[in-house]
Amino acid sequence: MHLISHLIQRRLKLSPPLTRDLTVQRDLRVPMPDGAELLADRWAPKRGGAALPTALVRCPYGRRGPLAWAMVRPLAERGFQVLVQSTRGGFGSGGTFDPMRQEREDGLATLDWVVKQPWFGGSIVLAGMSYMGYVQWAVADSLPPQVKAMIPQMTESALTLEFLRPDGLSLETPFGWGVLIDGVESRLGLLRQPFQARRIRRGLNTLPLEGADTAALGHRSGYIQDILAHDADDPYWAAADHRHRVAGTTVPVSSIGGWYDIFLPGQLRDFQALQNAGCPARLTVGPWTHLTGDGTGMNEAVEFGLAHARGERPPERAPVRLFVMGEEAWRDFESWPPPGYRPRRFHLQAGGTLSGDRPAEAEPDRYRYDPADPTPAAGGVRMVPGSGRVGNAALEARADVLTYTTAALDRDVEVIGEVGAEIWFRSSLRHADVFVRLCDVDPRGRSVNVCDGLVSLSGADEISRADVRLWPTAYRFGRGHRIRVQVSSGAFPRYARNPGTGEPHATATTLRAADQEVHHDPEHPSAVILPVG
Repeated sequence: MHLISHLIQRRLKLSPPLTRDLTVQRDLRVPMPDGAELLADRWAPKRGGAALPTALVRCPYGRRGPLAWAMVRPLAERGFQVLVQSTRGGFGSGGTFDPMRQEREDGLATLDWVVKQPWFGGSIVLAGMSYMGYVQWAVADSLPPQVKAMIPQMTESALTLEFLRPDGLSLETPFGWGVLIDGVESRLGLLRQPFQARRIRRGLNTLPLEGADTAALGHRSGYIQDILAHDADDPYWAAADHRHRVAGTTVPVSSIGGWYDIFLPGQLRDFQALQNAGCPARLTVGPWTHLTGDGTGMNEAVEFGLAHARGERPPERAPVRLFVMGEEAWRDFESWPPPGYRPRRFHLQAGGTLSGDRPAEAEPDRYRYDPADPTPAAGGVRMVPGSGRVGNAALEARADVLTYTTAALDRDVEVIGEVGAEIWFRSSLRHADVFVRLCDVDPRGRSVNVCDGLVSLSGADEISRADVRLWPTAYRFGRGHRIRVQVSSGAFPRYARNPGTGEPHATATTLRAADQEVHHDPEHPSAVILPVG
């Protein structure tokens, strides 16, 4: 999604180019079955380009400028001819852009066209991150035999649906993307993306939210109205959901993600589907957000993609390569989740402590959540500068954030896999959110976020167990460090604030403060569940 900022900001560590002497064919017309024509540019070395494998990149952000220099050109300099195509309805391509809902038909038609071209060299690799990775999954179960590999990066097969969960509306990402894509063809549109935060914030603070697009853009946005009107379970999104295609993938896949990337849970789900179906696949997860990286994806496209395109074996490595944070080292595993890591419960205790012991009798801890002054998001899984690992001092100083912390660890504790929490909770209102964050506290007392998640409750005015799915992680808590859990009722604007009234998010206009209780006693053993090796 916010690809261009990612490409501009990161320092790429790439293999040396084979040539810098390239030629570009502009505005090739690719016909679609409905009569629309999508425009594409073909980059290739001036000598011998037609004999090379084709890297296909289908993109809603344009074909030139930053994208060409940061992604297309490096591939063309390292052994590919590259066809970069503007998706329907943008940058001269015909038809109307309907995000995510037309990519299967258009992608299959594009592949059919490529293999018939006189310059086609006999093999195709699908490459790209974010939206450009998502379009790969849209065609993954119906690939022509000329496609030899897929390299989806920072993406998943159901791109918007995690954000639109009825039990946890993570509105900031799709709303911000709606603002971006609305102005993507304006002068310097993509380069202006890092400066849109104020407009996005103004929109997300608007009540009712159905007017947020007008507040941010000055006019209505069809995509933003769609994400407000249709949650993840709505049949409206069926054409954008390609999860069922993953297991039918017929080519090797190298999937690259980040521990603080917005798409990580879906990306790991897709990789597990490939594993379970016996598809040849490998996974790399680094310490990245959606806006950071080090060129691993580009090098993977060159090494893994070119090898398969040429009918060769790629360099040997384990199926799963993970960066273990805390240890700050890469490690290899045979599968995801790795074997040998078992769920271990760390219980919330009286006095703000956290331990493996069952809790004793204790009064609940209390705090007041006010959506008019919502608990803010700090770092973590977002598509804005300052995401990822950050200090939590200001957040943990707030009265609406509870913390529970272990004693100093007498040995390293390694956590790799899926993380969850069970929080026994009651609110003075029927509708409330529970946000849980796992943190590492170093010997100096600095708290840094590891992973987090949120769930929305109805019936919260009765004591009930909130089952919170946190982001997966790979983290080593060092000896002398402490494990901390935060509990609160929001992370705005990453998650839409819960108004407390039960009104639909799009039309809610009333904000009600709530008194919250977190219970930790023998009948209500609140805990975070960590996969410990």
